[in-house]
Amino acid sequence: MGGHFDVPLLEQEKKELETKVNRSDFWEGVSHANKTYQQLKSVNKKLKTYHDLLDQIEILLELLTLGEEIKETDVTNIEKEVENLEIDTLLNGEYDAFSCYLEIHPGAGGTESCDWASMLLRMYERFLEKNDYSYQVIDYQEGEEAGIKSVTLHITGEYAYGYLKVEAGVHRLVRISPFDANKRRHTSFASVSVTPEFDTNIDIEIKDEDLKIDVYHSSGAGGQSVNTSNSAVRITHLPTKTVVTCQTERSQLRNKEIAMELLKNKLYQKELAKQEEMKKEVNGDVSSIDFGSQIRSYILEPYKLVKDHRSKYESNDPEKVLDGEIMPFIKSVLQLKK
Repeated sequence: MGGHFDVPLLEQEKKELETKVNRSDFWEGVSHANKTYQQLKSVNKKLKTYHDLLDQIEILLELLTLGEEIKETDVTNIEKEVENLEIDTLLNGEYDAFSCYLEIHPGAGGTESCDWASMLLRMYERFLEKNDYSYQVIDYQEGEEAGIKSVTLHITGEYAYGYLKVEAGVHRLVRISPFDANKRRHTSFASVSVTPEFDTNIDIEIKDEDLKIDVYHSSGAGGQSVNTSNSAVRITHLPTKTVVTCQTERSQLRNKEIAMELLKNKLYQKELAKQEEMKKEVNGDVSSIDFGSQIRSYILEPYKLVKDHRSKYESNDPEKVLDGEIMPFIKSVLQLKK
């Protein structure tokens, strides 16, 4: 039947979370407390699923001992549940249970890449809808001729960051261009970045003089509606050249608040990444994950194939993948952690 999950590790995580929840000052930081509490609920759910699976397997073994016939569907269902539990158990990173921000930016290539970015947006929207995640488009910049220049989604749901973090990187499309009168084959690139939504009380010092704030008219909606009044806000953090934008609310003040939260999350993630690199240097580990690396290719011509370059997982049905069926790819990358 296969499958591997570390139950002692889950039990240990449960004990640590229960210790935090039972502290007298636990609810003083409401945002962090809520996330810790949700983590505990999730761990309890995984352990319950594990024990339920053991009960189901025990029943099947008893039936076999009695010479009873077992339905193939019963075995298949258990195998699926074991696989899902295995993946859930791999989501034990410090920020895996958090909500997240997902951004898409086209690479060089003008209209071609902008159109590819819009195809990726639709793919992620379909994935989120199929897997019961809630999302909000907080920034949407249209391309000059077609597609999008950039988009930012705020995604909430169980282990949103844990699953979607593996989507960070460059996505490559090969197809006959609908914008080429000669019907030539084109290769387009778009980058995806994923940032966990850290606690709102994270300690990041941002000086007013380090910020450049612009207000502009939003460029229209993609997917779920985006405000079109003259209240969109762009904030540039000058020392790091980090740019964030928000246009989801009608209130310019509220858009600024959301943009500031996104900026804090990005700067915090950069600081964590810097510390992680320092640890690797100290430990003699020179390998690193480059968020700009090509992670997946989607080939529509001259043959049909989607291939993840990390896990080597493939699909011969790119239309299905682009319609949001990317969980097998996500799981294949998460399983590399085993």
